[in-house]
Amino acid sequence: MAPILLEEAVKDGVRESLKERFKERRGRVEIMVDILSVAIGGARKTEIVYKANLNFARLERYIPFLEERGLMANSGSVYKTTKKGEEFLSGYEKMAELLLT
Repeated sequence: MAPILLEEAVKDGVRESLKERFKERRGRVEIMVDILSVAIGGARKTEIVYKANLNFARLERYIPFLEERGLMANSGSVYKTTKKGEEFLSGYEKMAELLLT
């Protein structure tokens, strides 16, 4: 049986810690990722609320933030993730993959 290297044990511990943390409460970034993911093809507020597991009050706090940064656009009652928002999602996926693998 090969000895477990300290570095490998620490990596495994950090990886498991991150996985557990991501299972718990979502942070602001995770909530934004969920909102943008739902709105990729365009979605109304009700659809975003249900699919992103939010309430309307919380969604109302995030929409202006995402719009001001050009990550989401509103055309009438439909919200759509912009190209910049899609780039943000892509970058987030890469970061999460690096942290969790």
